[in-house]
Amino acid sequence: MPLHGQGSFEHMVTVGDVDLCVSAFGDRRRPPVLLPSTSRLCWEDRFCDRLADAGRFVLRYDMRDTGRSTAYAPGSPGYSLRDLVADLVGLMDVFELRRAHLVGFSVAGWICQLATLDHPDRVSALTLINTRPTAPGPADPDLPEHSDRIMTFFTERPHPDWSDRAAVIDYGVEQARVRAGTHGFDEQQARRHATRMVDRTTDSASSMLNLAYVEAGDRWRERLGEIAVPTLVAHGTDDPFFPYGNGQAMAREIPGADLLPLTGIGHELPDTTWERLLAAMLLLHPESVTEDGAGRGSADSTPER
Repeated sequence: MPLHGQGSFEHMVTVGDVDLCVSAFGDRRRPPVLLPSTSRLCWEDRFCDRLADAGRFVLRYDMRDTGRSTAYAPGSPGYSLRDLVADLVGLMDVFELRRAHLVGFSVAGWICQLATLDHPDRVSALTLINTRPTAPGPADPDLPEHSDRIMTFFTERPHPDWSDRAAVIDYGVEQARVRAGTHGFDEQQARRHATRMVDRTTDSASSMLNLAYVEAGDRWRERLGEIAVPTLVAHGTDDPFFPYGNGQAMAREIPGADLLPLTGIGHELPDTTWERLLAAMLLLHPESVTEDGAGRGSADSTPER
């Protein structure tokens, strides 16, 4: 792999028996940050550029069934959360990254938690944003469940005709509306975002439905105390999908984790949150990468907490 990322140019990378769509930002020799993403959140180019400008090598990729990566039949994904973890670790192998800072929003946060627990030697830092410590299904009794408005949307609103581009875009806009917090909802921006996501997604139905059907495997919440890397938990205080109490629980149960409340933010990551989030992420102790791909401490990194 080249040592220097080339902006947001997308290319396909084969990992095992799947193809993942990847974008690289920044200098390959700088501390690496991995951003797995789903169709419900696009890590904006501007966000990745800011990380790269701060001295990080950024890899953003579409998980299976999202964006341009390998897609499966709607309702039958045929893979597990651990398979998605294997994809992440395999991608690190392809780019010859010994360790990386993992950043996961929402469902991608499950993947980052499991990767940190199952492959602790591959993770230098962890950032979890608007996620929870339990897999699909009912929440633990001490954790807040999806809000009523979220449940009403998903149980009562019919799915669109997935072959109708305009209808799928409208569905994405309404989904963004119900996920928004009290900071406000920008419908024009939501429509631009939904349009971009629909136009670059191989199968919209699989992208929006399949992650709910993946095999979760063993519970991991009880293992959060094993996490030994610097960890940031950022969570919207108005998140209706994984309410704020989930973030509070993870921050308590992961040793030394910092909690960053995103006041008035729902299940979303608007650019108004980026300055505080990026500043907190950059405080986590990074590693740079030598020419042969071996990780080492970064000379310009901030001290560990």
